[in-house]
Amino acid sequence: MPPRSSSPRSSPPGSALVLLSLLSRGLAALGRRSAPAVAASVFVGLALPPLAALAKPLIVPAILALLTLAFLRTEPAGGFGGRRAVVGLLAIGWIMLALPAGLGAVTLALGEPSDLTLALLMQACAPPIMSAPAFALLLGLDPRLVLAVMVGSMVLTPLSAPLLVAFFSHGALALDSLGLALRLGAVLGGTAGAGLGLRRLVTPARIARLRAHLDGANVLLLGLLAVGLMDGVTAWFMADPAFVLGLTGLAFALSLSGLGLTALVFRAVGAGDALMLGFAAGHRNISVMIAATGAALPPETWLYVAAAQFPIYLMPLFLLPLARRIRARDAGGREPAG
Repeated sequence: MPPRSSSPRSSPPGSALVLLSLLSRGLAALGRRSAPAVAASVFVGLALPPLAALAKPLIVPAILALLTLAFLRTEPAGGFGGRRAVVGLLAIGWIMLALPAGLGAVTLALGEPSDLTLALLMQACAPPIMSAPAFALLLGLDPRLVLAVMVGSMVLTPLSAPLLVAFFSHGALALDSLGLALRLGAVLGGTAGAGLGLRRLVTPARIARLRAHLDGANVLLLGLLAVGLMDGVTAWFMADPAFVLGLTGLAFALSLSGLGLTALVFRAVGAGDALMLGFAAGHRNISVMIAATGAALPPETWLYVAAAQFPIYLMPLFLLPLARRIRARDAGGREPAG
């Protein structure tokens, strides 16, 4: 009797492995070109408004996944101990108290609050973006200090932000302190537990071997976040391009000011840490503040939130040559692989 042939409906055993291999190599290749890919994602959202609308509901899951990956990839020891603890506490005070007070004084000098000054206040009083450690990894820099400062800033936010915003806005904008504390506590507790738990299961050695793949996962999540945040921006740009470009220019000015001034103040801690503290100071998580207001904001404020994404996603591309020099110097004059 001739041997029974395999069913034509079953796929060849190796096809799934080939597909997985191709996906794995594609993810690693994406991770090695992370900064340009992340920058391009903003323009994808602008060019494809229907895709931006589809991605918008995935913004919160993308943020949670990014933060979980940051905890997964970060060695807890050494991030906030000894001298670094002092630096971290000073950085939290600078980012969450000194810089907001400075910008608040400027808005007070401008007179009665407008929709735009309310947006600027919310940005200044917000904690650093939750994806700051992911951007540190994207640039090949140590994420431990910026992760610790981001967590500490989020802990301080329910105490500092409501007082600062109420004072500098003449009471025009009120934040729900308890709701803000509960939201941030749930985010931090959930992502830290998931990320550190996964770290114990996967092991640090395997995580190090998967660096390029995890970079690729970060790029995909950051891209998804950027595309979703562009929802509605294209239509507004077509209606009033000068206004949208003006808001974007203002967002870049504030981003560069916060980054440069903070990096200068903390230059003694090391170039890599100073650069990432500056990145954290210049790029804030305004979405947390929106949630604390119950999303009851004027349209111009919403538009500024979208405009503020451009420096967040384009700045790493501009900072990449500097980050490479920092990594090469820390490696003793050799450009590190990856």
